[in-house]
Amino acid sequence: MSVEVRHEGTTWADEAVRIDANALMTHADLGASELSIVLCDDAFIHALNRQWRGVDASTDVLSFAMGEGDIADINPEILGDIVISIDTATRQAGEYGHSIAEEVRTLLVHGFLHLLGYDHILPEDAVEMTEAEGRMLQMLGASTGGLIARAHQSG
Repeated sequence: MSVEVRHEGTTWADEAVRIDANALMTHADLGASELSIVLCDDAFIHALNRQWRGVDASTDVLSFAMGEGDIADINPEILGDIVISIDTATRQAGEYGHSIAEEVRTLLVHGFLHLLGYDHILPEDAVEMTEAEGRMLQMLGASTGGLIARAHQSG
């Protein structure tokens, strides 16, 4: 199992992210897989969001799964990339009244589930992903709910 964490525009401490990512991969029985995590600032994630999703704004988390599309079979052990904006996580933690570390954990779980093929576009898929977020966050000992459940509560 390999988890690589790098920084773009931020030096936020990453040891808890690495520990959580390893726990998620072990829980999902992905011991031979590789995962890349980028902790970044809003400018970095904004550029990625514009380039890959056509959305000209920053966001909290992006996932780039390597197990999708025409190249899925080239390196099946490479799970993909999760990009988390520490700037956005900091703002959201303040809005929801919990620590930045808890917010980053929530974003990590959300991004990880996307790499596993979960989605939340259709209502039935959102229910399934919401339940998976809850289970994974509970397994990690999180005190917060998942990103999808939170969006439905505030929306």
